[in-house]
Amino acid sequence: MSQSVIIVRGRLARRVREEAEKLGVSVDEYLVELLSQGLDPRDKAVEYIEAAEELLREAREELSKGNTRQAAEKLWGAAALAVKAYAYWKEGKRLTSHGELWEYKRKLEDELGEWVHDAWMNATSMHVCFYEDWCAEKDISMAYKRVEKLVREVATRIKNN
Repeated sequence: MSQSVIIVRGRLARRVREEAEKLGVSVDEYLVELLSQGLDPRDKAVEYIEAAEELLREAREELSKGNTRQAAEKLWGAAALAVKAYAYWKEGKRLTSHGELWEYKRKLEDELGEWVHDAWMNATSMHVCFYEDWCAEKDISMAYKRVEKLVREVATRIKNN
């Protein structure tokens, strides 16, 4: 898979960041939503899960560089996008708040197993870690394994059905 890098600077970059913050989402998620407008919900699910997979790769890279804060936030983003992808795939539903993410995570637990709870709690702790900057590399490595399982399981279901 070839990877492209697009650099956005200045006023446009600030605007994208501000719009994402207004919606309470990451810049990555904001761009996925913006660029997938008009797509069928199942196609949106694919876009979301692929963005989650990319965030997982980036988290691994950040962790290898010792950048724990960025690795932690990318893990949170990957988990959130995986849950959102599943909601689009399963019900054509757009999740727009942390509360809806938590509620839908419970549906994933029912369908995929209790291990989803563990993955989700690890991802949530990574979100806190980003803001508090208290996680050690070991904490993030452990969370990575759990979040990776969540992303992989959701990706398998979405891409194979």
